[in-house]
Amino acid sequence: MAEKVLVTGGGGYIGSHCVVELIEAGYHPVVVDNFSNAVREGDVPESIRRIEKFLDTSIEFHELDLLDQPGLEKLFKKHSFSAVMHFAGLKAVGESVEQPLRYYRVNLTASMNLLEVMQAHKVHNLVFSSSATVYGDPQRLPIDEQHPVGGCTNPYGQSKYFIEEMIKDHCKAEKDWNAMLLRYFNPIGAHSSGLIGENPQGIPNNLLPYVAQVAVGRRECLSVYGNDYDTLDGTGVRDYIHVVDLAKGHIAALKKLKDGCGCKVYNLGTGTGYSVLQMVKAMEKTSGKEIKYKIAARREGDIASCYADPRLADKELGWKAKFDLERMCEDLWRWQSKNPTGFPDGTAS
Repeated sequence: MAEKVLVTGGGGYIGSHCVVELIEAGYHPVVVDNFSNAVREGDVPESIRRIEKFLDTSIEFHELDLLDQPGLEKLFKKHSFSAVMHFAGLKAVGESVEQPLRYYRVNLTASMNLLEVMQAHKVHNLVFSSSATVYGDPQRLPIDEQHPVGGCTNPYGQSKYFIEEMIKDHCKAEKDWNAMLLRYFNPIGAHSSGLIGENPQGIPNNLLPYVAQVAVGRRECLSVYGNDYDTLDGTGVRDYIHVVDLAKGHIAALKKLKDGCGCKVYNLGTGTGYSVLQMVKAMEKTSGKEIKYKIAARREGDIASCYADPRLADKELGWKAKFDLERMCEDLWRWQSKNPTGFPDGTAS
């Protein structure tokens, strides 16, 4: 019988792509989401409905906010989970600077509730969706897992750092726990079907969805936040990773939990950094469209450069990013051109 894996935030961008990979790897995902960043289609997220269609399967879904601990208890009483993949949380850097208490309340409380219910029901295997923002402004590049953490430049990163620390402390106290803390760099792209992809509610916070929306004519112009960083062209440099590569990294991490590994940390990135303007040019080439942009002031909480040393994941998980920048842009453009206003509930703003 297939192992049941709980996927929190499974209706969102990264969560939904992981649901696909879980099914294809022979697992039985049970998805929960509160629709804070997922588009509703009846009683389920549109992304889950589409996955059911293109994989010709049915997926168990529960509308649930992790702040609802009794609701979480009820779910764990109903199911026997072998592991949990925890994606649910607020995730916009700029918004976190404006609303820090909301980010701490939602992200930390949700994670504490989840850990407590997992402990009560003897579910001791966790894959956590962390972030390279825990490294703060890098002291060296590329960033390996030994790089200092905690000097975060925004509350979103701080919340991820605090959750990591909670999980580490819990694993120290409970020796039968195993946890994978996966520090993502910058996921982009979409499933090759063009049926699921990043579908921001309102104005996109991330670069590539905004660039794609300008290319498709949904937005007029891209704001480039700062052109005076110490980088090759003055714009911010990031490590962009295909979301399907990222999802496959979660499957590799899930399998590693079987080794009784305790608490482990891995970077999931490509090891290559690209600037904002390089990404604009790459999307212009892929789409055949001019992408208008204007230079704006730096955004509070942003840093100049951030890219991974991903060798540890290759060595210990047998995982390596396969898709290059051209493929990332092709899959993103296929998704955006097939879904010019996002999922069909009128989410364009």
